[in-house]
Amino acid sequence: MLSHRLLLVEDDRSISEMVGPYLEKEGYDVTYAYDGLEAERQFSQSQPVYDLVILDLMLPRKSGMDVLQTIRAVSLVPVLILSAKDGEVDKALGLGFGADDYLSKPFSLIELTARIKAAIRRANYTTQPVAEVAKDQRIHIGGLVVDMETYEVEREGTPVKLTSKEFGILKLLVTHPGKVFTKAQIYASVWNDHYYGDENIINVHMRRLREKLEADPSAPQYIKTLWGIGYKLEAEQG
Repeated sequence: MLSHRLLLVEDDRSISEMVGPYLEKEGYDVTYAYDGLEAERQFSQSQPVYDLVILDLMLPRKSGMDVLQTIRAVSLVPVLILSAKDGEVDKALGLGFGADDYLSKPFSLIELTARIKAAIRRANYTTQPVAEVAKDQRIHIGGLVVDMETYEVEREGTPVKLTSKEFGILKLLVTHPGKVFTKAQIYASVWNDHYYGDENIINVHMRRLREKLEADPSAPQYIKTLWGIGYKLEAEQG
């Protein structure tokens, strides 16, 4: 069985020299990049493609955020962010940039490995057929149309671009209208992983999802919050 290929983008050599060899001992094939331009070059020239990118946000020559945008323009490969800046993490996860997960520095190698395995497993999972989708692949909720086959969403006839995780959350809610989901349940379903108790990931994705779907995100029509419990889709399907 071929080992999974990882691109490790980290300008701090001490971190790279700690993380890379550890992951190689775990059976991964690791390619190293130490600045943003090198990361983009490595990514564009890679054959076969990488299974996951580990990306620091604070990089020389070109920022990690720019690298993430470049990657997302051509690929849905899982991207795990490493950062000590929570504000940058918010942007990477929630502002349409499309990161899949993050770890704050400092981090443990055991947790990093667990996150890598989970991200690759989720990526493989999302490519498999969805058994529970209704025969009618287009679900209508008020002014929204959600196409479960093409992963396209329209709001009042206008296409809405969602990240894979945003669509995963929406899919969970629209296929279970009226059902309340806790943050742990949403994370377990959409991320296909154990919930680590970090509410930031769910909060950021939910906020961005509402900004894209709701006429007034502060008074949502579709995705309702039950404070202290979770979220549900309130609008009736058409």
